Amino acid sequence: MARSTSRIAKGDRVRVIRGNHRDAEGTVLRVLRREDRVVIQGVNMRKRHSRPTQANPEGGIITFEAPIHMSNVMLVEPASGEASRIRIRVEPDGLKERIAVKSGNPIPRSQP
Repeated sequence: MARSTSRIAKGDRVRVIRGNHRDAEGTVLRVLRREDRVVIQGVNMRKRHSRPTQANPEGGIITFEAPIHMSNVMLVEPASGEASRIRIRVEPDGLKERIAVKSGNPIPRSQP
């Protein structure tokens, strides 16, 4: 299976464009490249019941963010706050830069 490249990275601000959580915005916590999915803070919350263990003697209900497919999210431009498709521009020195299609502005990589 070919390894997919992602234009979305950890720390980016994204907006969900499809599904039950449409129009929700959040920060990317993790990128799951093999599954082409991203985990977004505060979006697609799920609950899991866990029984008591030595590590967690109380047990109870654990709430966590479940992954969403990358095709269902769009990167948000920091300058305008609008969601936009992303184009990659290669500089003459070989450096890759993300460009917002709507405005043409560069989108910097977030520093974790």
